[in-house]
Amino acid sequence: MSFRDVPVSVLDRANALAGVDQTDVLRGVIDRARRVEGLGFKRFWVAEHHGVPGIVGATPTVLMAAIAAETQKIRIGSGGVMLPNHAPLIVAEQAATLEALHPGRIDLGLGRSVGFTPAVREALRSERGAALRFGEDLRELMAFLNGTAPFTARPRNDAATPLFVLATGQGLVTAAELGLAVVVGGPSVVHREGDSHPGLAAYRRDFQPSPWWPEPYVIVSADVAVADSADDAERLVLPEAWSLAQSSTRGEFSPLESADEVAAKVARATDRERTRTQEHLDAALAGTPDEVAAGVQELLSYTGADEVLITGGMSDIAGQQRSDELAAEIFGRG
Repeated sequence: MSFRDVPVSVLDRANALAGVDQTDVLRGVIDRARRVEGLGFKRFWVAEHHGVPGIVGATPTVLMAAIAAETQKIRIGSGGVMLPNHAPLIVAEQAATLEALHPGRIDLGLGRSVGFTPAVREALRSERGAALRFGEDLRELMAFLNGTAPFTARPRNDAATPLFVLATGQGLVTAAELGLAVVVGGPSVVHREGDSHPGLAAYRRDFQPSPWWPEPYVIVSADVAVADSADDAERLVLPEAWSLAQSSTRGEFSPLESADEVAAKVARATDRERTRTQEHLDAALAGTPDEVAAGVQELLSYTGADEVLITGGMSDIAGQQRSDELAAEIFGRG
């Protein structure tokens, strides 16, 4: 499969930026959505994080409403709403309201993660084991959206909003059983083993058609940074790689700093911090257009994906804009 035959989309986590007001960060997310819409991208998704210093985006459905109101045709979605944190009815009502306001433009991506710390889980009125009921919660949500629940959620949705499962392992099994699309990605895909993704082979084999999806649909996500040189591309992903390394070594994901500031910190870092930073750099598809195109082609060959979702935060906003433009050219949209 050629990468020019698949749609390309964006997931923006609304990364906090050092020295930048959070209002400006959120406005920047909306601005980026308008730009990638003009570049021909298919979807623009936002995520859910709670109490994370390095992430401004906490409530995806609220941010989706703001983005949808300031764009015209690009699909707007969540990547994702973490279902264990919410009553399925509330999620259904939020999605249905967005669909009623912006018909044919709303996606609902759903994950099973719970709050990262006990304090966050307590504030969300959830617990670590809440993820175990993901399949049950998902079925309840679907019933509210397709009108088969004990009462009719309003606005009526009639399965109009496509559902996606952010899936690994059991999530792929659940998505196949329920007839939902899946999003796979991260290092488990980039650092692959074998010729094809075994979980996705089983997902396609066992898929049961549903009102949402008549056949399997797979989105593969990857941190992507495209620049005119490989060094410039690595500088784009370095700040987030450093923050992710700090998250795993010190327990806090911080606002993204400039590449120069981060490079100076990496030079003074411990061996463990440098190793973790390099692991995150290696997991990204970062390079020139030709290099990234080759990486995308390998991902598509391994997953057989129907769509590519570009992820990854950057502190260099001008560099991010250039990366989006070059990515559009790679996918034949520019």
